[in-house]
Amino acid sequence: MIDSSKSNLPFDEILIREYLLDNPDFFSRYPELLLAMRIPHAERGAVSLVERQQEMLRQRVNQLEEEITALLAMASRNEQIFMFNSALSMELLKCEDMGELRQVLSNSLKQQFQFSHVRLITVHDIDSELSQIWSKRLDSGYYFGRLTNEESKRLFGSEVGSVALSRLSKECGQVIFAIASQDPMHFHPEMDYLLLSQLKQLLDHQLTKI
Repeated sequence: MIDSSKSNLPFDEILIREYLLDNPDFFSRYPELLLAMRIPHAERGAVSLVERQQEMLRQRVNQLEEEITALLAMASRNEQIFMFNSALSMELLKCEDMGELRQVLSNSLKQQFQFSHVRLITVHDIDSELSQIWSKRLDSGYYFGRLTNEESKRLFGSEVGSVALSRLSKECGQVIFAIASQDPMHFHPEMDYLLLSQLKQLLDHQLTKI
């Protein structure tokens, strides 16, 4: 549908737009137009084209600064996770039995990330509740998010906020690597599972040895 408010204009706005885009030096040849043109502003009334351009540039700079800050924060967090994971890997490789491995894994993750529970859970075929979690929640190998109260109590002995679950390899038997946080929003389906994946690979290796 053609906008009737624009159909009576004596010029084609699209052609003007394309001309200005193709000739960015237009206003440098006619600098008087920069100050003569007025653009509506929600807070300051009408402003000149130069003022509007400066404001847009400031907004863009602020946006870029926020993006850079976010990237630096992410890089710093990734470095911390890498350093933690490297140190934990060395400690886990020293473990000589299952009890020691469970203790090192649990103590390290709780201290570093304030998780409420860290468990390695063996699933037996006769345990219908764990078998359901194994086959449904962990169909893809990983699960991030919230559980039902019954599932939480079966895995951790109490209700929790959110969880990260992973299947270990078949060579380890039917074992679930389970982490819980009291924060319902800490683990969610869209989150990156790099740390959990790295720990899973290490546990797969170490459990087949001990």
